[in-house]
Amino acid sequence: MIRYHSQKQLSLAEFDWPFQTALDENNRWVKLSECIPWDELAEGYYQGLAETQGRPTKDARLVIGAVIIKHRLCLSDRETVAQIQENPYLQYFVGLPGYQMEAPFVPSLFVEVRKRMGKTVFDVFEAAIIDSVESAKAGKKKTSGKKSDQDDDDPPSVSGGGSPEEAPEHQGKLILDATVAPQAIRYPTDLSLLNEAREFSEQIIDTLYPKTDWNKKPRTYREKARKAYLAIVKQRRPSGKVRRRGIKQQLQYLRRNLGHIERMLEHWPEGSPLPLPRWLLYRYWVIQHVYEQQWEMYRNKSRRCDDRIVSISQPYVRPIIRGKLDKPVEFGAKLSVSLNGDGVACVDHLRWDAFHEGGDLKSQVESYRLRHGHYPQVVLGDPVYGTQENRRYLKGRGIRFAGKPLGRPRRVTEANREELKRLKAQRREEYRQRIPIEGKFGQGKNGYRLNYIRAKRADTAFAWINSIFLVMNLQILLRIFFALWNRGLSVVPSWLLAVVQTLFCPREIRSVADTVSGQSIPAC
Repeated sequence: MIRYHSQKQLSLAEFDWPFQTALDENNRWVKLSECIPWDELAEGYYQGLAETQGRPTKDARLVIGAVIIKHRLCLSDRETVAQIQENPYLQYFVGLPGYQMEAPFVPSLFVEVRKRMGKTVFDVFEAAIIDSVESAKAGKKKTSGKKSDQDDDDPPSVSGGGSPEEAPEHQGKLILDATVAPQAIRYPTDLSLLNEAREFSEQIIDTLYPKTDWNKKPRTYREKARKAYLAIVKQRRPSGKVRRRGIKQQLQYLRRNLGHIERMLEHWPEGSPLPLPRWLLYRYWVIQHVYEQQWEMYRNKSRRCDDRIVSISQPYVRPIIRGKLDKPVEFGAKLSVSLNGDGVACVDHLRWDAFHEGGDLKSQVESYRLRHGHYPQVVLGDPVYGTQENRRYLKGRGIRFAGKPLGRPRRVTEANREELKRLKAQRREEYRQRIPIEGKFGQGKNGYRLNYIRAKRADTAFAWINSIFLVMNLQILLRIFFALWNRGLSVVPSWLLAVVQTLFCPREIRSVADTVSGQSIPAC
């Protein structure tokens, strides 16, 4: 049930603070709270909830603000709640009316929050950031009154005051690439997966046996199976023959346990609920598939199978072959990401199975048109995006693909020598323009733990990954902020000033901006 309250935040002076020391109005969390469109986010968050049924929900400002804090500071669920409980600025940021000693909610609520924050909520965030960047450009042009030589290179904005009919049909550039967001799972081996499946089967037998009328508990040989497993994994480099013998042993133990479970389940009629907790019943379904896959590979002496399970707790995770030197295989979700000319990244597709990212080009171009109101002038991507079908699609819409032409190279003559040289230099330069999207992936994996997704469900992992890209997109406003100042913008919107305070701006850069603009900026 929804209990909606306006997300308009009280002033810091009205925040109930029991101590004599006044709170700092220039704190980064105070400034960030002023620039976020809380009402729009609350509307998107409440779309999937019933208005009159169910238990009353937590306020949208509270839960969305907690998600932003979690990924901005790279905290765990428990640590995020503890930080909000201890920090008055964070309590003000999440919309509490005053400082309170108790925790605002239990950490397990984050799981339900991530379930509700689907694609609609993150589309709202992406649209808000893109509109803010375009509005900043439009404000700059309106304030300056005329374009400088440097501004002539910038494409006009659709939202800059002119009519859509006057705006060019193609503007900007679109950079495409794909990456993998690895899950926080143990590196899978056949032997370790079978040992884990065997242990779960023994746990199921221990749960079912007291509820049957059997006089004797089935033998599982768990001690012998554990010793056989440890005898192999403790070897530094066991040979292939030793590993194959160990896999055969674990398969036999697991087959025996699964047979015991099938006979024990005959005590409950078909259709009646089984006396197993839901999580253990789910593991029972998974370990049966693990046994079938491992037995098939052992029998055929193969190292691969379709839809291979690499984690019993997260069976939707698949191995993604990357072909890189340090990480030939990664285990997680594969993302198709698009980056516009301003540096705003959008996760267009997220799948758990390996796929060819070149097939997403059409949908990514159409998504760019929906976000910006026009097609891009040029599309930059790896050679895998330059298929004949994609080139025909782009050519039919007047979009240039920055890549090497297909087919046999043109013959070099005296007439076309300079032209071919110019085109080669242009392709080299445009290929270098793909560096920002590689840097975006590095920023996410090194700074925001995009390479260690700790969500335990497929839908919550989707929200986790998109939240990281949301926080990274906020930093794009910092670059736009100083770019406008360096071009002589004298009037800066207050919401843009507020965002800069949240992004840890260096003091030396801030002092330069003070000198150029003549405006006073509070300390970060």
